[in-house]
Amino acid sequence: MTPTGKDEDARHSDNDTLLAFDFGLRRTGVAVGNRRHGSASALTTLAGSGDGPEFDAIAGLLHEWRPCRLIVGRPTHMDGSENEMTRRAERFARRLAGRFGLPVDMVDERLTSVEAQDMIRSARRAGRKRRARAADVDKLSAQVILRSWLEQQQGGVASAIDTTGK
Repeated sequence: MTPTGKDEDARHSDNDTLLAFDFGLRRTGVAVGNRRHGSASALTTLAGSGDGPEFDAIAGLLHEWRPCRLIVGRPTHMDGSENEMTRRAERFARRLAGRFGLPVDMVDERLTSVEAQDMIRSARRAGRKRRARAADVDKLSAQVILRSWLEQQQGGVASAIDTTGK
C-alpha cells in the first residue's frame, strides 16, 4: 500500500510493462516484458562498478520503458541457502524500491545462467554463428528470471520477497 492507502499496482494499472534484473557486481542483465501478454525479452546488460550497476543507467531504462513492477533474481546456493550475493541482490532490490518507488519482487534464479547458455547453444545450432559474450548470458538470464516470475503469477505462486528490510 502507498501512503495514500492505494495499492501500488493501482498507480500503474494501465501499464503491464515489467523490467527484470540479473544482478551482478560487474554486469547486470536486464529484460523487459509484459504481464498481460506473458512476454519476456532480453534487453541489455548494464556495466557495474564492482558494486552493481549505476542507478543513472537504471533510471534511463525506467524512463524509457515506464514499468509497473521490477523483478530481481535472488541468487542462492543449489540447496537454497543464502550467500553473499543473496544479500547483495536483496540490498539492490531494496534500493530499487526505495529510489524509484516501484514494487519489486525477487525470484529464485538458480540455474538461470545454465538455461541462458542453453538458449545460446540452441540459437547457434539454428544457424547463428556469433559467439556469445558474458553480457549475452546476463541479459538472457534476466529474461529467464522474468519468464519464471510470469509463470509463478499464472500459477498463483507468491513470488514477492519483502524488500523493505523489515
